[in-house]
This record gives sequence, structure tokens and C-alpha cells, in this order.
Amino acid sequence: MRASKYPPEFRERAVRIARESDRPIAAVARDLGMHHETLRVWVRQDEADDGTRSDRLTTAEREELAALRRENRDLRRSNEILKAASVFFARELDQPRPR
Repeated sequence: MRASKYPPEFRERAVRIARESDRPIAAVARDLGMHHETLRVWVRQDEADDGTRSDRLTTAEREELAALRRENRDLRRSNEILKAASVFFARELDQPRPR
């Protein structure tokens, strides 16, 4: 994941302002000098994290999913290496030995 160009404090403040304001997200984003879609995604994620939105994974769930996917990828890679090694050693054992 790439680093955000916005500091975490700015993100928290922007989400708080957007959620507490009666104004549209686009207007709040414009006042903060940022793209409205960025703020909208942040607000949706914050709503998922605090439980007011159930159609998205929480940040903790996203992090766990990413870790599980990494672990799965590493285990698959290890499994392929072990398979290749077993084929190599099986060929070595199948060769006739000189007497």
C-alpha cells in the first residue's frame, strides 16, 4: 500500500468535519482543498470502522485479509518449491546406479 499524501491527523479532522456537518461531502472537501471522492471513501471507511455501516470491511478486517492473502501466497510458493524438490530427488533416486 502506498503512503497517503495526507497526514493521519488531517484525515481524522476531515472525516470528523464531514460527519458532523450538514453540508455535502463535496462542499467540505472543496473547503479542505481535496478531492471529494477521497473524503467520501474516508467517511465510508470510518462508518464501517465504528459499526454504522455494514456493507464494507473494517480497517482491522482489511488488514487481517491482506495478511492472510500474503501468508497464503507465501505458503503456495513454499509448496511449489517443495514439489519441485521432491520431483528432483525422485529423479535422482530413479537413476540406475553404476556397479
